[in-house]
Amino acid sequence: MDSVKLYEAGSGDRSMLNGKRVAVIGWGSQGHAHALNLHDSGVSVVVGLREGSRSAEAARQAGLEVAPVAKAAKSANVVSILIPDTVQPTVYRDEIAPNLHDGDTLLVAHGFNVHYKQIVPPKTMDVIMVAPKAPGAMVRSEYVAGRGTPGLIAIHQDASGTALQLTLAYADALGCTRAGVLETTFAAETETDLFGEQTVLCGGVTSLIKAGFETLVDAGYPEELAYFECLHELKFIVDLIQSQGLKGMRAEVSDTAEYGDYVGGPQVIGNGTRKVMQPMGKLEDQNSRSCASRKTHIPSKTWAGACERAWPGCKGDSHVDGLSYNRLDLARRRVCSLGASDDPRDVPCRALRLVGI
Repeated sequence: MDSVKLYEAGSGDRSMLNGKRVAVIGWGSQGHAHALNLHDSGVSVVVGLREGSRSAEAARQAGLEVAPVAKAAKSANVVSILIPDTVQPTVYRDEIAPNLHDGDTLLVAHGFNVHYKQIVPPKTMDVIMVAPKAPGAMVRSEYVAGRGTPGLIAIHQDASGTALQLTLAYADALGCTRAGVLETTFAAETETDLFGEQTVLCGGVTSLIKAGFETLVDAGYPEELAYFECLHELKFIVDLIQSQGLKGMRAEVSDTAEYGDYVGGPQVIGNGTRKVMQPMGKLEDQNSRSCASRKTHIPSKTWAGACERAWPGCKGDSHVDGLSYNRLDLARRRVCSLGASDDPRDVPCRALRLVGI
């Protein structure tokens, strides 16, 4: 497989955005970060929100213009759709598509709906992706600190012949080129993202935590100890891996922990796990998520349809895996209520207290 191309600071010419108006649709995690960073980079921005949105006042307080989605889209040259995947097709069909013009640019931060043709823009416009690889709060805080978050860029349609230049300009105004952006495709970003979410980042990690917690508790150990060993300390291991790599992490942990990595790890995550991953890895056929059905994976169009019908019921998932999630959460809260320490190493518990949990 060919390597991806890296663009760094200086790669984007912000003059490509001169005279253009960007409609940022949504004020969620990514929406607020895109809108604020672009605005602070001198780009003309309007935030498109549904009528009666509770986010409208926050956007106005931040100094941004706010308009209904349809009006924002009609007034813009670049429309950035940054609302949840599940509602994008409906909002695009009803409010955005009727207000697009030839020569406009449609931008997304995740390729799902475009790749799977839930959104099919006219051939007369550019369709691009700028996907920061961090939550919106970090995209914003890194920008404010003079740094940036790495990201992915991709071109789905290049009607103008200058889609790449505009994409790089947008990524630069967002702050992503400060850390570097990788050029990929809508297909690769979408399929690897879904695979990672299902097998490692969400599905794999949460199931591993839950299985470990249940195993210890079922063997008679206190839930608080099980929480510490199977969840609380996970953050510190991940931090070590991210900052120093797998080899560096192993050098920092105890000898017994390192031994467990070499011996216990392959027994838990072995060939059997890879065999389960492989069907999910046939991404051209089954790159998908599960929502209402709660199955391992379902075809992407089925997922999109199911979630459009039943998405409100897909939140608040403590019931999904039975009592164990509730027991784990209760143990976490008990541990984090002990000694209101401000020790910077106690990040998980400090984070809980900050949000009032």
